[in-house]
Amino acid sequence: MSSINLPNPELQISFSYKLGQIREVYLQEALSKTIKSLDIKTLNFELDQIVPAKDLKRLAMKSLRAELMFPVPCLLIENPNLLGYYRLLLGFSQKEFYKSELGLSRFKRMETNQFLSNKNREDLNSLCKEFAIRVSELIDGVGIDRISKEFIDDLTLLTLGPQLRGGANNKRGIDAITVVFKIIKDIVQHAIHDSTSSSITLLNSSERRVQIKFAADPDIVIHEIMDEGFDGHALLAIEVKGGKDISNIHNRIGEAEKSHRKAKSDGYVECWTVINVDQIDLNLLKKESPTTNQFFRINHLNNFNSDEFKKFRNSILSLTGIRSV
Repeated sequence: MSSINLPNPELQISFSYKLGQIREVYLQEALSKTIKSLDIKTLNFELDQIVPAKDLKRLAMKSLRAELMFPVPCLLIENPNLLGYYRLLLGFSQKEFYKSELGLSRFKRMETNQFLSNKNREDLNSLCKEFAIRVSELIDGVGIDRISKEFIDDLTLLTLGPQLRGGANNKRGIDAITVVFKIIKDIVQHAIHDSTSSSITLLNSSERRVQIKFAADPDIVIHEIMDEGFDGHALLAIEVKGGKDISNIHNRIGEAEKSHRKAKSDGYVECWTVINVDQIDLNLLKKESPTTNQFFRINHLNNFNSDEFKKFRNSILSLTGIRSV
């Protein structure tokens, strides 16, 4: 009989705590707190001005306040974070919603930093009217009979779920890059001339300066530094794929290949890919990313006695031109 092993629910546990925090900032709990601090006459006046009469009537028949679905300026002025609540209600991710071509990118800081510029404040009425059109379409589409506080909450959570997972995946990716950077730093520690949180400068055996640093694409790069301070010989580009989901590994390798092709065109001699999946055929991955010169696995790099770590260490020392200790 084959053994059965379920992974632990660490991500869901993390989500549960994160959800509690988000409810206080973006969801119905945040909306309720904001309403308590507002003049109800002002709120009702703006709702009457912006929300279609048919929708006011339909929601009233369900004993629901219209601001549960429709934003108005006084709400967003009092609590700019609430723009996120209404975005979630309509089912848009931040990436989809805050696009410059939609004229919405300038409003993003309302949700993320609770910052409302004078220009955006002047345009809140227009923004809320546009929301009113789309929310009315939403009510028509799902049917007023299904609308309730619980259903509205469900709609926001449906959008929030992928957002939380995307954030977790991004954090996992950043954590993995940081782990690899630290492993490299430990390998070259004896030759470090200068370092910051994002870069390391070495003095190699030929008295040449070599820099190791975080980059956007690829994730970590190593190059010589010319006397003038400019980047010199491009030595190594490293792509780190921190996702642990084996079913998505081939997509991540495709992303690495794309990055490495760019790195090769920029003159990098070596391109490596570091993955966070153990049980995988590295020869198969090589076919999917022919530009990758070497593949490594994070768990193996964390084991200083492993053959993979020794190969990684010796290759780093060779490329940077520093002696072993």
